[in-house]
Amino acid sequence: MEGYGIIMSIIIGGIAGWIAEKVMKFDTGLIMNIVLGIVGAVVGNFLLGLLGIGLGGFIGQLIVAVLGACILIFAYRTIKGRA
Repeated sequence: MEGYGIIMSIIIGGIAGWIAEKVMKFDTGLIMNIVLGIVGAVVGNFLLGLLGIGLGGFIGQLIVAVLGACILIFAYRTIKGRA
């Protein structure tokens, strides 16, 4: 989340993690939602960067973070299913 301070990153991460939790029907707590959202934003920005796509602004970063968090939840379920 380039250009955002730590407080704004936590807020966006919390909202994105919560949305991803509801979309993917994955039960986590507040701290895990924030972590999912922030790491999801990093993953989402990386993947979109590979495609040459960049979304700016609060809404754009929120969308990227939600997509990234959903990818992380999907990957976790896939890996857990194999174990």
